[in-house]
Amino acid sequence: MLIIPAVDIKGGRCVRLLQGRMDDETVYSDAPLEMALKWESGGADWLHIVDLDGAMEGRGVNDGAVKKIVDNVGMKTELGGGVRDMARIEALLAMGLNRVILGTVAAENPGLVDEAVKRFGPKKVIVGIDARDGIVATRGWTQKGRRPAFELGCEMRDLGVERIIYTDISRDGMLTGPNVRETERMADETGLRITASGGVSSLDDIRHLIPLEPGGVDSVIVGKALYEGKFTLREAIAAGKN
Repeated sequence: MLIIPAVDIKGGRCVRLLQGRMDDETVYSDAPLEMALKWESGGADWLHIVDLDGAMEGRGVNDGAVKKIVDNVGMKTELGGGVRDMARIEALLAMGLNRVILGTVAAENPGLVDEAVKRFGPKKVIVGIDARDGIVATRGWTQKGRRPAFELGCEMRDLGVERIIYTDISRDGMLTGPNVRETERMADETGLRITASGGVSSLDDIRHLIPLEPGGVDSVIVGKALYEGKFTLREAIAAGKN
């Protein structure tokens, strides 16, 4: 189980939100690069970056902070938040990111996903599906639609997507444990590789995901638990190997 630490950027600072609420933040660092370097020194192979302002505004807002990270770390990086057109995808990949996450646009404009996967390949373009009560939410999680997350996942698979980051919004930042059942269902329904996200609070939460690996759940994003010192990154990596 690959452990992927997260750096969420809002106003140029490293923060964590509760259930995606922009007005309910905790600031952990004024220097996102410092946090990225901390996770790299802790053994991370990948870093998950979110431009929270970008997710709300539909454009890159924190590119300065993102570029500092990409230019100064050796680990692989992925970014989501406000990626809504081909020019933006191209710019981020040119910046040096290893893969770009399409979230809102996957639900609102699947044709763009189709075009992006064909142009850049499924290793560079992945999809983030964020759900509340099993229903897709978009635009920084502020808009809840009517579409079941699994239905969108199957559509993305049919467009050539190979990986989904699946987030249960109700668990994100709450330290209540990941939604193992729904994550497993997403893997079963779509047949895709799944990165679990939202709610990891203990090493046992990571261990509970390990049995899902044969079904496609091969990685997990960890955020608040690391920042709050619930365990170290090295402990999480070790737990993921057991």
